[in-house]
Parts: sequence; C-alpha cells; structure tokens
Amino acid sequence: MTSETAQRKHVGRWIAVSIVGVVVLALLAAVGWYFLRINPSVQQVETIETAFPEESLRPTAQATESGAPVNVLLLGSDARAQDGSLLTSLGDRADTIMVAHVPPDRETVQIMSIMRDSWVEIPGHGTQKVNAALSLGGVPLMVQTVESIIDQRIDHVAVIDFEGFKGLTEALGGVTLQNDIAFGEGGYDYPAGEITVAGEEALAYVRARYPFSDGDYQRSHNQRALLRGAIEQMMTRENLTNPDRMANVLATVTPHMATTDTFSLPVILDLGSQLSQLDSTRIQTFTMPTLGTGMEGSQSVVYVNWEGVEALREAFDQESMTAFQPAAER
Repeated sequence: MTSETAQRKHVGRWIAVSIVGVVVLALLAAVGWYFLRINPSVQQVETIETAFPEESLRPTAQATESGAPVNVLLLGSDARAQDGSLLTSLGDRADTIMVAHVPPDRETVQIMSIMRDSWVEIPGHGTQKVNAALSLGGVPLMVQTVESIIDQRIDHVAVIDFEGFKGLTEALGGVTLQNDIAFGEGGYDYPAGEITVAGEEALAYVRARYPFSDGDYQRSHNQRALLRGAIEQMMTRENLTNPDRMANVLATVTPHMATTDTFSLPVILDLGSQLSQLDSTRIQTFTMPTLGTGMEGSQSVVYVNWEGVEALREAFDQESMTAFQPAAER
C-alpha cells in the first residue's frame, strides 16, 4: 500500500468519525433541548386514568388500505380547577364537546361540535342531554355516548379549560379568525369579518353566548372559529420551523390540559407529520345536525337531526372525505 493510499484512508476515517461525532452531538443537543424545554411541559399534562368504556361496548376499530381514521374527543370547561385537577373542575358538565375526525387518507380534518343540550340516548340511562353523561358515568360514559352517536371509535380524549384558549392565543402572538356576526362582550368589540384576538379578548370571545339570539349555537361556532384559526396559525412555516415557539405554546397550554395516555407527545408529533401538507381549506368545522330547540319537561333541549347524523356516519366511514360538504347549520 502506498503512503498516498494510506493517507487517503486515514483522512476518510477522520471524515467518517467527524460525521458520526456531529450526528451524536446533534442528537445530544436535541435530547437536551427536549428535557429542558418540552419534557417539563409534557409533565404538566394531567392524565385521564379511566377514559374508555369496556371493549365489548365499543365500535369495532376501522381500517382501510390507507390506514385507520383518528377520532379525538375534545371537552372544554369554563370552570377553574379548585384542587389542581382539571378533571375535578370539569365535574358533571362540559361547556364544549367536539369531535376532531381525521380520515384514513389524511387529506382533510373535520371538527364537529356536539351541542351540550343535545337530546340523545345515554347508554343505560334513557334519553337525556348529552352533557348528563359526565355526571352519570364520567368520561367513559361520555365516550360511550359519543361513540354511539357517530358510530366511530374515539381514539383519544383531551380536556382543556378555557384559560388554555387564552394562553394558546398569547403564545401564538394572536389568532386570526373569521367572525361571522358583529357583537360585543366583556368590554370588547368584535366586528364582522377577519379579526385577530389574544389573551382576555380571546377568552371573552369563546365564552360569549348572551349576545346571540341562538345562544350556544353561535358560541359553538365561534369556538370552532378560534380553534380553526389556532390550527392554521400553528401550521404556518414560521411556527413549524421554530421549535422554541412550539415549546412556548406547549408550556403555556399544558397546565390547562388533561389527556388520555394514548395521546402522548410521540403520537401527536406523528399525527402532525402526517398532516403537515394539509391546506387550511381542508379543515372543515360544523355542528352535528340538529332540528332546533324545544322543551322536555322543564329542560330546554336541542333536538338531533338523526337523518343528518346517519349521513354523517356514512361519510365518517369513508377512506377519504375530500368531497364532504357539511349540512347547512340550523
């Protein structure tokens, strides 16, 4: 072997060692950044220890050639935790009930509100407001009730108090959304059209119901508008490529969240990567079909349009929902 050949091999080894060294240092930096910035936030998320009903009471998990759908039940509370537990503050009611549905092809996302006064069958308890499921059987009965309505398996559950909405908008530097109806609430004015809200102004926005003739209908609509705006904001290139910004978002929101252990950070990141090419126009928000309000005894209730729900079930069964058009809201 010539000295020149030996020298080339020696240089090649040093290059390989240097590359390995850089990779190792990068991995160590990433791990260090995770434990310094992300892990403390993750540790703040309360775990919903018991969230799902018995397996025999649940719909069969679906699978298609593209994979399986993902359904997340989102519950929101306007009450602050008194003992440090968000689940205690949730108590026997949820002010907000939503289902986020991701079809197998990952080409769209549907976010559906379920009116909290919806008059539905609660398994084992007859017909009552859907919200009563929490007081009758906690989160597992709420999951079972929602699964029976949409005929889809709930994969994850997340609970957030409304202070979390406030923190999220602040961490994102404000959330821009489309406001359909001009109104005022809590000393703030919200003109019709595109508006940007943050902090207390955002909190007042998602809480407002008395300025509207249809009360909870418009409030649910506004909550979805803010959630949609927040998703669009988080999915911008500026945020997706800014790990510190995303770490700040997590640090702000996680104290106000509780999730099932199925909804871990790796699961969220994996789902996020699958949806990374999603255009904001592919995020659809709507209310579960209803027939309006009425009275059941002394209770004001919302009647469900079960024909519309059946059409929705059929749509949720499809591999793709790119052509899906939600029914016009009441």
